Amino acid sequence: MTLPSADTPLYNHPLPHIEQWLRDQGCEQDRTDLHCWHIQQAAWSAEICLDIDQIAVRYLKAGESGEDIQRAFKYSLNRQDIEAAIFSGP
Repeated sequence: MTLPSADTPLYNHPLPHIEQWLRDQGCEQDRTDLHCWHIQQAAWSAEICLDIDQIAVRYLKAGESGEDIQRAFKYSLNRQDIEAAIFSGP
């Protein structure tokens, strides 16, 4: 499966391509909430959910007091920018 170029807005990616992109980044799909994905890195972990108009990311216990940090990225951003923002961590 070939992804569109990295400078293509995410809303121009078919859902199977977005799902493959997440797998390529090391994410695992939640078995009960299929629109959500999980990733575990050495320094952080996160839940990524594909909402209607944005990708919502919740970095688990990443705040100074152990609280979750939440961010959201519109699908109008290109894949390269979203990838850099999400996978660089909190």
